[in-house]
Amino acid sequence: MKKNHNMGFMMIEIIVAVSIIAISVIAATAVAQKSIFVGRQAFHTAQAGFLLEEGAEAVRINRDNDWNNIKNLSAGTNYYPTYSGGTWTLSTTLNTVGIFTRRVVVAAVKRDNTTKDISSTGTDDAFTKLFTVTVSWPEGTTTITKTLPFYIMNIF
Repeated sequence: MKKNHNMGFMMIEIIVAVSIIAISVIAATAVAQKSIFVGRQAFHTAQAGFLLEEGAEAVRINRDNDWNNIKNLSAGTNYYPTYSGGTWTLSTTLNTVGIFTRRVVVAAVKRDNTTKDISSTGTDDAFTKLFTVTVSWPEGTTTITKTLPFYIMNIF
Protein backbone atom coordinates (compact mmCIF):
# COMPACT_ATOMS: atom_id res chain seq x y z
CA MET A 1 0.00 0.00 0.00
CA LYS A 2 2.79 2.39 0.81
CA LYS A 3 4.39 1.64 -2.59
CA ASN A 4 1.37 3.08 -4.51
CA HIS A 5 1.47 6.30 -2.53
CA ASN A 6 5.14 6.85 -3.47
CA MET A 7 4.35 6.16 -7.15
CA GLY A 8 1.66 8.89 -7.13
CA PHE A 9 4.03 11.36 -5.51
CA MET A 10 6.73 10.47 -8.02
CA MET A 11 4.31 11.15 -10.93
CA ILE A 12 3.53 14.59 -9.50
CA GLU A 13 7.25 15.32 -9.21
CA ILE A 14 7.78 14.31 -12.86
CA ILE A 15 4.86 16.50 -14.03
CA VAL A 16 6.20 19.49 -12.06
CA ALA A 17 9.74 18.97 -13.39
CA VAL A 18 8.53 18.66 -17.01
CA SER A 19 6.37 21.80 -16.58
CA ILE A 20 9.31 23.81 -15.21
CA ILE A 21 11.56 22.66 -18.07
CA ALA A 22 8.87 23.46 -20.68
CA ILE A 23 8.26 26.95 -19.26
CA SER A 24 12.03 27.60 -19.16
CA VAL A 25 12.46 26.53 -22.81
CA ILE A 26 9.49 28.69 -23.91
CA ALA A 27 10.83 31.70 -21.98
CA ALA A 28 14.34 31.26 -23.43
CA THR A 29 12.88 31.01 -26.94
CA ALA A 30 10.85 34.20 -26.42
CA VAL A 31 13.92 36.06 -25.13
CA ALA A 32 16.01 34.84 -28.09
CA GLN A 33 13.30 35.85 -30.56
CA LYS A 34 13.00 39.35 -29.05
CA SER A 35 16.80 39.68 -29.00
CA ILE A 36 16.98 38.84 -32.72
CA PHE A 37 14.23 41.38 -33.49
CA VAL A 38 15.95 44.15 -31.48
CA GLY A 39 19.32 43.34 -33.05
CA ARG A 40 17.86 43.44 -36.56
CA GLN A 41 16.09 46.73 -35.79
CA ALA A 42 19.34 48.28 -34.52
CA PHE A 43 21.16 47.06 -37.64
CA HIS A 44 18.49 48.59 -39.89
CA THR A 45 18.58 51.87 -37.95
CA ALA A 46 22.36 52.08 -38.42
CA GLN A 47 21.99 51.39 -42.15
CA ALA A 48 19.30 54.07 -42.38
CA GLY A 49 21.66 56.57 -40.74
CA PHE A 50 24.28 55.90 -43.41
CA LEU A 51 21.67 56.23 -46.16
CA LEU A 52 20.51 59.58 -44.71
CA GLU A 53 24.07 60.91 -44.76
CA GLU A 54 24.62 59.57 -48.27
CA GLY A 55 21.42 61.30 -49.42
CA ALA A 56 22.65 64.59 -47.96
CA GLU A 57 25.99 64.11 -49.74
CA ALA A 58 24.13 63.50 -53.02
CA VAL A 59 22.42 66.88 -52.61
CA ARG A 60 25.74 68.60 -51.79
CA ILE A 61 27.38 67.04 -54.85
CA ASN A 62 24.51 68.30 -57.02
CA ARG A 63 25.03 71.77 -55.58
CA ASP A 64 28.78 71.58 -56.14
CA ASN A 65 28.34 70.46 -59.75
CA ASP A 66 26.02 73.36 -60.61
CA TRP A 67 23.63 75.47 -58.53
CA ASN A 68 21.05 75.10 -61.32
CA ASN A 69 20.76 71.43 -60.29
CA ILE A 70 19.32 72.73 -57.01
CA LYS A 71 17.57 75.87 -58.21
CA ASN A 72 15.52 73.96 -60.81
CA LEU A 73 14.08 71.41 -58.34
CA SER A 74 10.36 71.75 -57.64
CA ALA A 75 9.39 72.36 -54.01
CA GLY A 76 7.39 69.53 -52.45
CA THR A 77 8.33 66.97 -55.12
CA ASN A 78 9.84 63.63 -54.09
CA TYR A 79 13.32 63.12 -55.55
CA TYR A 80 15.37 59.95 -55.27
CA PRO A 81 19.19 60.03 -55.17
CA THR A 82 20.69 57.88 -57.92
CA TYR A 83 24.34 57.21 -58.61
CA SER A 84 24.75 57.32 -62.38
CA GLY A 85 27.57 58.21 -64.76
CA GLY A 86 30.10 58.64 -61.98
CA THR A 87 28.08 61.19 -60.00
CA TRP A 88 24.91 61.60 -57.97
CA THR A 89 21.69 62.83 -59.55
CA LEU A 90 18.24 63.52 -58.15
CA SER A 91 15.53 61.73 -60.12
CA THR A 92 11.75 61.56 -59.75
CA THR A 93 11.91 57.81 -60.45
CA LEU A 94 11.48 55.70 -57.31
CA ASN A 95 14.79 54.16 -56.28
CA THR A 96 15.08 51.73 -53.39
CA VAL A 97 18.19 50.39 -51.68
CA GLY A 98 17.40 46.88 -50.47
CA ILE A 99 14.46 47.23 -48.08
CA PHE A 100 14.99 50.99 -47.76
CA THR A 101 13.20 53.76 -49.62
CA ARG A 102 15.09 57.05 -49.62
CA ARG A 103 13.62 60.31 -50.84
CA VAL A 104 14.67 63.94 -50.87
CA VAL A 105 12.23 66.84 -50.70
CA VAL A 106 13.20 70.48 -51.27
CA ALA A 107 11.43 73.52 -49.81
CA ALA A 108 11.84 77.23 -50.39
CA VAL A 109 13.44 79.33 -47.66
CA LYS A 110 12.30 82.78 -46.54
CA ARG A 111 14.40 85.37 -44.75
CA ASP A 112 13.24 88.05 -42.36
CA ASN A 113 13.50 91.41 -44.15
CA THR A 114 15.12 93.11 -41.15
CA THR A 115 17.38 90.52 -39.52
CA LYS A 116 17.97 88.38 -42.64
CA ASP A 117 17.46 85.30 -40.44
CA ILE A 118 15.60 82.29 -41.84
CA SER A 119 11.95 82.63 -40.84
CA SER A 120 8.46 81.56 -41.84
CA THR A 121 7.71 85.03 -43.23
CA GLY A 122 9.70 87.48 -45.30
CA THR A 123 11.32 87.37 -48.70
CA ASP A 124 12.18 84.21 -50.63
CA ASP A 125 15.91 83.46 -50.58
CA ALA A 126 16.78 82.11 -54.04
CA PHE A 127 20.25 81.07 -52.82
CA THR A 128 19.15 78.88 -49.89
CA LYS A 129 16.98 75.75 -49.92
CA LEU A 130 15.74 73.46 -47.16
CA PHE A 131 16.20 69.77 -47.95
CA THR A 132 14.77 66.84 -46.03
CA VAL A 133 16.14 63.38 -46.66
CA THR A 134 13.80 60.60 -45.51
CA VAL A 135 14.60 56.90 -45.24
CA SER A 136 11.82 54.42 -44.50
CA TRP A 137 11.69 50.64 -44.26
CA PRO A 138 9.32 47.91 -43.07
CA GLU A 139 10.09 46.50 -39.64
CA GLY A 140 7.72 43.72 -38.67
CA THR A 141 4.19 45.02 -39.15
CA THR A 142 5.14 48.72 -39.08
CA THR A 143 7.12 51.13 -41.24
CA ILE A 144 10.01 52.98 -39.58
CA THR A 145 10.93 56.44 -40.89
CA LYS A 146 14.01 58.55 -40.15
CA THR A 147 14.56 62.09 -41.46
CA LEU A 148 17.47 64.50 -41.85
CA PRO A 149 16.60 68.15 -42.58
CA PHE A 150 19.38 70.55 -43.62
CA TYR A 151 19.95 73.78 -45.53
CA ILE A 152 21.94 74.11 -48.75
CA MET A 153 23.27 77.47 -49.92
CA ASN A 154 24.81 78.58 -53.17
CA ILE A 155 28.34 79.10 -51.92
CA PHE A 156 29.96 79.52 -55.33
